[in-house]
Amino acid sequence: MGSKPQPDERKGLEGANSDLERRFPIALGLYVILGLLVWFTMGEEKVLVYGRPVDLRLVPLIVIGGLVLRTVLARHADRIRRENGKKDSF
Repeated sequence: MGSKPQPDERKGLEGANSDLERRFPIALGLYVILGLLVWFTMGEEKVLVYGRPVDLRLVPLIVIGGLVLRTVLARHADRIRRENGKKDSF
């Protein structure tokens, strides 16, 4: 019994790329909303990090920032792969 083809298989690489391009701004918007929720819902308590007081809400914001960086780098890497694929096909 064959399974249904995945969207990448049906549309080819061009269809998948447009899907990734469409999802990227949505992902960044959700990261912004998550960051705002962290900022406004967490208290302003301080924790000691290497002997210096740091706002507790900065910790999850740094984690979210790392996820944003990873998302941006993944999109950039995908664009580079697509450009190399187009050069190889000509």
